[in-house]
Amino acid sequence: MNDIVVHAEKIDKLFHIGAKQGSYNTFRDTVTNAFTAPFRRIGKILRGQASGAAELDEELWALKDVSFEIKRGEVVGFIGRNGAGKSTLLKILSRITEPTNGYVDITGRVGSLLEVGTGFHPELTGRENIYLNGAILGMKRIEINKKFDEIVAFSEVDKFIDTPVKHYSSGMYLRLAFAVAAHLEPEILIVDEVLTVGDARFQRKCLSKMADIGKEGRTVLFVSHNMPAVTRLCERAYQLDQGMIIRSGPSREVVSSYLLSDSHTAAERVWSDPSQAPGNDVVSLRAVRIRTRDGLITDLVDVTKPFGVEMEYDIHQSGCILLPIVYFINEDGLCLFESSDSDASWRRSPRPEGRWTSTAWVPENLLAEGTIFVTLSFVKYNPFSGQLKEQNVISFRVVDNMDGNSVRGDWLGKKDSGVVRPMLKWQDERRESHKTNYISDDKAQVKS
Repeated sequence: MNDIVVHAEKIDKLFHIGAKQGSYNTFRDTVTNAFTAPFRRIGKILRGQASGAAELDEELWALKDVSFEIKRGEVVGFIGRNGAGKSTLLKILSRITEPTNGYVDITGRVGSLLEVGTGFHPELTGRENIYLNGAILGMKRIEINKKFDEIVAFSEVDKFIDTPVKHYSSGMYLRLAFAVAAHLEPEILIVDEVLTVGDARFQRKCLSKMADIGKEGRTVLFVSHNMPAVTRLCERAYQLDQGMIIRSGPSREVVSSYLLSDSHTAAERVWSDPSQAPGNDVVSLRAVRIRTRDGLITDLVDVTKPFGVEMEYDIHQSGCILLPIVYFINEDGLCLFESSDSDASWRRSPRPEGRWTSTAWVPENLLAEGTIFVTLSFVKYNPFSGQLKEQNVISFRVVDNMDGNSVRGDWLGKKDSGVVRPMLKWQDERRESHKTNYISDDKAQVKS
């Protein structure tokens, strides 16, 4: 039996952007267009446009020469920056769109969760949509009946199962959609980054279910920006960049290379053009850097010395209660810890409009050796809303000087257990020795 369930051969996908796409018109639309066409033509002439001028048609190759094979029972991750082509690839694998060139051979029934509500009819109830999706997958009603209670229990929408799904929140939509996709026994489950819509508890629940699916011998294709989820769930991973697969292999190796190759990682990042800076009309970044206590900018941090993550930003609206947050991520994509501004004078107070600098100071002997990536975000209170989040904006490397005064001590070998390495206070106390008197066997007395 052939173990290859997905075979992609030299896939290309071309999109035309800027060109006006055709659409199906009703009879009423046709009559209206015929009547208004002369007036639209006059309007173009008055605006200096030639009536027959071709509209902008720019070509975008979302995928280029993508080839790979996936075996039965594998759990495989696809990672890459936004716009790398991940979602386009999954849509081709799900038969939602066709490749421009190349082909895909898929063996087995495919269940896909690419967007919230994919495959759901908004006018139908949750119950009706479960049976609709099962029918699309080729399942008989008796087969769906056996899975129905399990789907509803997993989705936690039992109170609303007979309500049209158009009235569901995005979270309810997601829970039911994932439950349907995962429990109707597809041989291949395809899941995009849609899981970010759910809360943390439900995300863990979904990841656990996908792991179980892999153990059952079914195949899972998983796209995510959650690097710890990829390394925990997937044996192998592919990295896409500008529509091409540039790296493949064990997930931990691919994730580590992906994070290390990020073009924005350096000890300092400055946005000299405010129009290009991350942010919105509330707050925007100007610069982020790693500083020593002496004020030096560096990407090498001595494990025995404190350092600061300094961020410059502009507040564009007075009266906003803003909270800067910094996240420290290791090479495996694991968030070591996060810290928010703890200055009591601003924690619950609005910050005036203007240029600000905030610095988060990290104590010495806390982080383990290795490369650390910094992610920044801002949230606004009353009402609560996220304002921006800039992933892996800068990076630095923690090094040990090996002089014996750090937590490493005199050990020169590799010390790679644990994700942090705090220097804890130890207390030693010598107790007086006590001699123990033993009675030889020939002198021991045994009572009956």
